[in-house]
Amino acid sequence: MKILAIESSCDETAAAVVEDGLTVHSSIISSQIEEHKKFGGVVPEIASRRHCENILDVVKCSLDEANCTLADIDAFAVTYAPGLIGALLVGTNFAKGLAMATGKPLIPVHHIAGHIAANYLTDSTLKPPYLCLVASGGHSHIIEVSDYTKYHVIGRTRDDAAGEAFDKAARVLGFPYPGGVYIDKAAQQGDPKTYPLPHPKVAGNEYDFSFSGLKTAVINIAHNAEQKGETINKNDLAASFQQTVAEILTQKTIAAAKEYGYKIVALAGGVSANSSVRGMLKSECEKNGFKLYMPRLNLCGDNSAMIGCQAYYDYLAGRRADESLNAVATLSLDDISC
Repeated sequence: MKILAIESSCDETAAAVVEDGLTVHSSIISSQIEEHKKFGGVVPEIASRRHCENILDVVKCSLDEANCTLADIDAFAVTYAPGLIGALLVGTNFAKGLAMATGKPLIPVHHIAGHIAANYLTDSTLKPPYLCLVASGGHSHIIEVSDYTKYHVIGRTRDDAAGEAFDKAARVLGFPYPGGVYIDKAAQQGDPKTYPLPHPKVAGNEYDFSFSGLKTAVINIAHNAEQKGETINKNDLAASFQQTVAEILTQKTIAAAKEYGYKIVALAGGVSANSSVRGMLKSECEKNGFKLYMPRLNLCGDNSAMIGCQAYYDYLAGRRADESLNAVATLSLDDISC
């Protein structure tokens, strides 16, 4: 079964042709990073306009790379939630048009479920049930994956997501957007013990995250040094910040795995490309006898291959949409389990 999948939840316009959930025949991504870089972050209105301009060519290129026509496609899939509402609407309406014009099924895919599915494309031996840490620019979740389409969120961020904190800390340190990759590079040259940083805690759920206080601590260190005429070591502060984020994500994930009885742990989302997060989670999983799965680096960020993969399992579970499908800016995985 060949699925043409579309992803436009943020600032990447992407399309892919995926067969039977695991074989990727094409994966095309048109990134807007260079345009948004001058603003220090994604401007939603600009992102939506660029999706409108790029989506037709991206879909055509994906079909061409897969050596397919629309007649060869068995179903269409699209990220309909969560994300920037204007950006989601472009992909959702384009996919609806393709489905209506061809009379073929339309499969709505949750963005976070897609990130989780990137692990299946990396290693097909991964099978539910398992525990997954999803960390990205907009999300930080600890999720029970009981089946390919059944999820339960046991921890989530109360404020900033991990990736958002990376971007904001990077801005204070003078690094370009997106900041995560620049902090990671700087951290390789720094000492993570130089700046003691807090591990924020939240009441009510020990597995929820809060990165706002950590981000603020970095901002205060930089501003206080500036006011005193002192120079901070950017590499050391980047290393300290990255180490702290990795510790928070890892400690809560390992603790959740122990309490809920999981021996299999997965990592997903844009922050899963971070070297400290990958390294620390791998080390702790090995210490505790857990099997860890991580997506290939080219599957960590937003892409349509992961959407096409998840769409296959959603299709098998009977998940379909019609012309009434609408984009949804905020939607929990708990609300879409089949």
